[in-house]
Amino acid sequence: MHTSQLTLCSVTKRYPGRTVLDQVSFTLKPGEKAGLIGDNGAGKSTLLGLVAGQERPDSGEVTVTAPGGVGFLPQAVPLPPTATVQDAVDLALADLRALESELRRAERALAGGEDPAALAAYAALLARYEARDGYDADRRVDIALHHLGLPGLGRERRLGTLSGGERSRLALAGVLAGRPEVLLLDEPTNDLDDQAVQWLETQLRAHRGTVLAVTHDRVFLERLTTTVLEMEEGRVTRYGDGYSGYRTAKAGERRRRLQEYEEWRCELARNERLADGHAARLSAIPRKAPLANFGHGGFRARGRAHGATARIRNARERVERLTDNPVAPPPDPLVLTARVGTTKDAAAGTRSASEELPAVRLSGVRVDDRLGLGSLTLGRRGRLLVTGPNGAGKTTLLKLLAGELRPDKGSVRVPGTVGHLRQDETPWPPDLTVTEAFGLGRTGSADEHADALLALGLFRPAELRLRMGELSYGQRRRVDLARLVSEPADLLLLDEPTNHLSPALVEELEEALTGYAGAIVLVTHDRALRSRFPGRHLELPESTPSDVAPATAHRGPEHGPRP
Repeated sequence: MHTSQLTLCSVTKRYPGRTVLDQVSFTLKPGEKAGLIGDNGAGKSTLLGLVAGQERPDSGEVTVTAPGGVGFLPQAVPLPPTATVQDAVDLALADLRALESELRRAERALAGGEDPAALAAYAALLARYEARDGYDADRRVDIALHHLGLPGLGRERRLGTLSGGERSRLALAGVLAGRPEVLLLDEPTNDLDDQAVQWLETQLRAHRGTVLAVTHDRVFLERLTTTVLEMEEGRVTRYGDGYSGYRTAKAGERRRRLQEYEEWRCELARNERLADGHAARLSAIPRKAPLANFGHGGFRARGRAHGATARIRNARERVERLTDNPVAPPPDPLVLTARVGTTKDAAAGTRSASEELPAVRLSGVRVDDRLGLGSLTLGRRGRLLVTGPNGAGKTTLLKLLAGELRPDKGSVRVPGTVGHLRQDETPWPPDLTVTEAFGLGRTGSADEHADALLALGLFRPAELRLRMGELSYGQRRRVDLARLVSEPADLLLLDEPTNHLSPALVEELEEALTGYAGAIVLVTHDRALRSRFPGRHLELPESTPSDVAPATAHRGPEHGPRP
């Protein structure tokens, strides 16, 4: 029987100049499988480290009751490059190795005689070890490595000879092989291909203990989680019924926020009208008559004026209270705009010539040994998904289309305006504020740029003053995304656009792509985005031959808004 329980009670964690967790409380029941989501830099890895005991809270209490052990997968293996694969396996199985050592000590204690207390201690340790099938743990490591794409990995090999992705998969194999009761996983699907992710999901669904996983993978959330925990502004909100329940609840929250804003706006307008109307009626009432003429008429005039003045005062006080306590509307949904279909020849009133040309036309293109394409044409409202293994030339192709790279051979024709969301970081000057980076090279005042950026909902007002050098990678990527969606383009080039974005923001981006009127070339490992992306599929081979050869292309309808 599993008795694991994970509880945070009023946990606060601060770093210099920043509160990461602010009075966070939640509980996971035994066997619960929870996904921890939120923007990059929100503090998800910090929370997981607190639960794993790697960090301590400034206040509050973290309680993890797990007789069957705790397995923790960090984003990076905390070992030097000189360490071996065996060292990494031993680290992942540390609590199981410690249990082995206790078991051996207990065996030695029994050698001197039959002490009932020593015998009972040995029996208890043996039961715990066998419950986790400790004798077979190393074999399970090899099985996991095989399914995660690292078959036959030598235990004597140095970690410095492995890529970052290979080290992550090695750590994941070790954590799973230990069969701990509580699994704490930080981005477990990173660096896994579809087959490996499916194997991982099968293992976690079969896991009878508790799982808490930090992830941006929406398919993983849909298939695995029963609970979603969302981190935002130092707080954690719990949503039931898995990822579908989270999406439903978020849609409901947006409707409520919009209704509250509309009610506030209508109430403000109503009281402004009341104040103005009563003021107009008051000005039409005759002034109070002189004392010599005092009578019923004068009394009535004074009474009417007195009542109107009170109503004006009440309405104005209400306007002041509403103005001092505004209700903010929900952020506008992301919208991607295209110049296609809007550019007119000013003199003739006809479409410009560039609108009639394909968005992309490549012929006989070659770039070193990185890319070779026979031909490629994409209509001005076409959709193209580019896939292939690492090193096949996906990013190289996007750089060619963006004009950032010239081919060694062949021709590239892109007649329209290009919007390019790169996988690599944009080298922003570190001293620029968020607002300054968003407005760099654009017309308009700083206030106009700030208003436009806030309307997108990608940043809160206090974040606009932050310097680019202070931001996390995910926050800097949101600046790139904000610039992309706020500048019309004929062709969008998207290189892993969902990297380091919260699932909620990815949903918005996906919806914006659906309504985009221009052409799109997409490179992504996001399984949900790939499965719903319409249009053509270009599959680049693992290695490019010395002569230019066409990649495999699966043609389909070029979906998108019709002209």
